Amino acid sequence: MAGRWVRLRDSGSAVTLCVKTISSDEIDGTRETETTVGSFEDAHALLGLMGLAPRGYQENRRSSWLLDGVRLEIDEWPRIPPYLEIEGDTEEQVWQAANRLSIPRSDLTSENTTKVFARYGIDLDSIDELRFA
Repeated sequence: MAGRWVRLRDSGSAVTLCVKTISSDEIDGTRETETTVGSFEDAHALLGLMGLAPRGYQENRRSSWLLDGVRLEIDEWPRIPPYLEIEGDTEEQVWQAANRLSIPRSDLTSENTTKVFARYGIDLDSIDELRFA
């Protein structure tokens, strides 16, 4: 299904399996259903046994903070500058956090990572491996 994929992530402190669904570019347009798994290798093998093939491998670094219950995530990816994600339970929480950080609404976007890469002329879907040097 377009706009839906499985992500297996090893953050260094936990391994998670997530289904991400993007329904729109709105603030609340992405849904994630996630669970912790015991082993990256075992989960990878199970996904393969279910007929799912990896689309690619991507590395990123994330620094996380909380501000009034809103998650602030600075994401660093190879080939593009770092950027801030403001993730709240409601759109209003996101706007309030941005206001508290003095970030004007005109500087905000709800674009997903693929679209952020496209801003820099990079087709993320065409890259099999995205690694830091």
